Amino acid sequence: MKKKIALSVAIATYNEEKNIAQCLRAVKGWADEIVVVDGSSQDRTREIAREFGARVYKTTNKPIFHVNKQMAIDKCRGDWILQLDADEIVSPALKKEIGQIISRPENSPEASSPVAYWIPRRNFFLGRWLKKTGQYPDPVIRFFRRGKAHLPCQNVHEQMVVDGPVGWLQGHLWHYPYPTFAEYLKKSNRYTTLTAQEWRAQKKKPGLKMLLGVIWQGSKTFLLLFFRHKGFQDGFPGFVFSLYSGLHYLTAYVKFWELYYQKRNISLKKDWE
Repeated sequence: MKKKIALSVAIATYNEEKNIAQCLRAVKGWADEIVVVDGSSQDRTREIAREFGARVYKTTNKPIFHVNKQMAIDKCRGDWILQLDADEIVSPALKKEIGQIISRPENSPEASSPVAYWIPRRNFFLGRWLKKTGQYPDPVIRFFRRGKAHLPCQNVHEQMVVDGPVGWLQGHLWHYPYPTFAEYLKKSNRYTTLTAQEWRAQKKKPGLKMLLGVIWQGSKTFLLLFFRHKGFQDGFPGFVFSLYSGLHYLTAYVKFWELYYQKRNISLKKDWE
């Protein structure tokens, strides 16, 4: 008789050798299986994952990384799935909560509802946990019954689509997305490129009207994060996060403007006259 797989952990990776070990260390021996879909990393990511007993699948590194996340989810065999990023760590409190859920008898009233759960995250930035700035509790749907949730794979900030009721957990995911500011800028560069490409696909046209809209959106983002979401209480890291979140839109616009005119080979001077 095959062993029942109660909990699977699904992770998509790309060049995560600096993060993957601490992520997997927190779930090894706790989860029944670990599935890693790797986008052809150039470092030791796959080797490290195998050292922790993960089933590793190599594929291409997709522009929309959620495609590989969904691929990892699809390869899981557990009744419940916990989808993680390589820069996240499952806290002891969260492990205890999840353990209680998956150990419920199948015929108990609580066993069938909810089918998925929001999990709060603590985000580490410039040497501290952000307590405000719109970054806490930063809930994400990551724990769900197999077949009851999926990623639309449309953009990098989407949430799971769930077929059924959704609950809340109290334990945290510890999130270390930006170990250095240089890493933050690296990821920001990728996200602004994706935004520019989305605008291109939407057949938008650069110009004064769009530029003013982008400036307004960026300014509004900064003001909301720094004042309404009390980023000022996070000190200098809160200010930096708010500022660069707002600059996302202007940076994306510059890339979109460049892409638009490169594709059409239009004289820039003539177009702006």
